[in-house]
Amino acid sequence: MSRDAPDDVRETVETVYRVESRRVLATLIRLLGDFDTAEEALHDAFAAALEQWPRDGVPASPRAWLVSAGRFRAIDALRRRARFDASLGEIADRIAESTAVNEAAAEHELADDRLQLVFTCCHPALTPDAQVALTLREVCGLTTEAIAHAFLATPPTLAQRIVRAKAKIRDARIPYEVPARAELTERLAPVLHVVYLVFNEGYAASEGDALTRPDLTAEAIRLGRLLAELLPEPEVLGLLALMLLTEARHAARTSADGGVVLLDAQDRTRWDRALIREGTALVERALTTRRFGPYAVQAAIAAVHARAATASDTDWAEIAGLYDVLAELEPSPVVELNRAVAIAMRDGPAAGLARIDVLMSGGTLADYPWAHSARADLLRRLGRTSDARSAYQRALALTHQEPERQFLAGRLRELGA
Repeated sequence: MSRDAPDDVRETVETVYRVESRRVLATLIRLLGDFDTAEEALHDAFAAALEQWPRDGVPASPRAWLVSAGRFRAIDALRRRARFDASLGEIADRIAESTAVNEAAAEHELADDRLQLVFTCCHPALTPDAQVALTLREVCGLTTEAIAHAFLATPPTLAQRIVRAKAKIRDARIPYEVPARAELTERLAPVLHVVYLVFNEGYAASEGDALTRPDLTAEAIRLGRLLAELLPEPEVLGLLALMLLTEARHAARTSADGGVVLLDAQDRTRWDRALIREGTALVERALTTRRFGPYAVQAAIAAVHARAATASDTDWAEIAGLYDVLAELEPSPVVELNRAVAIAMRDGPAAGLARIDVLMSGGTLADYPWAHSARADLLRRLGRTSDARSAYQRALALTHQEPERQFLAGRLRELGA
């Protein structure tokens, strides 16, 4: 951003950018019909804000102002380029006619634009990898580097994936809309998966100095609420319940200095009881339908933790049983890892370690830091200090998130490394 604007105005613009830019972008994509044009318009709009807000004051509705400014600048740019391509002039005229709405109407339309954008990014014409990458980039604003790190790919590979996805949407004329109810259910699964991944990235950031990214968890929950209102299917309710029950523990997950506090050591009086009540009610609704899936089962596991007044009150037998169900519905190495941890809490660390060792021998979790961390914890509890140190060191080498690195380093110090 420009350094010519006064500091207070620049700070305001930066705050608005951080809070509103993805919403503004979603609306501009709808209005302009093209990702790249909308992204250029977004940056032009914020440049205009830095120029005009110091003189005219911050508008009452910054988001609507930015949408209007971006739209006008995109139309102007298209008309300038029409000297070389007449079709661009026609596009500019069509955009100008179709988006001539007053500010109040525009503000009303802004509410659902990100939900429409999610369905566009998750269209079945795109590959699953492209759906995830495009949604995280365009809806949530993650950098290409952050997405690449989170999904074990290189930044150039991710960048190409996003470019190809945008081109596919443009060339196939994929509509920017929430699907009709007749096709909504089959279009829902990839959307739920992406919302889940967005929440996970916010709940445990893949890199950086902060353990969490509250902007992403809030965005995922907001999208989950919109989906639940639009289509209250069991798995939609289950995913929203899972996010609410998990988010309820947010305040207790870190110490005063930002360090990691594990579940069994958290101050449960700091858990958000309103979110727990809402999440528990949702998971009960989902389970009573008998048509529930993996999200509802994960939410049920979170609800068992939520109702335990202390860590020692946790019903690990019930949790282990729920992981048995989850492993049937959605078998994966990570589910089996969590199941092994639950069994360790129910039957003792040796029982859990035996399962984790079998999992690790398969190689699929070799680069997953929390597999090594879970194994290290069980080795520590069994008194196998040297083996525990090695496992913690491997976990530390694989972890890029600073608070988690500090936690693992602390464990190593406790073991006399």
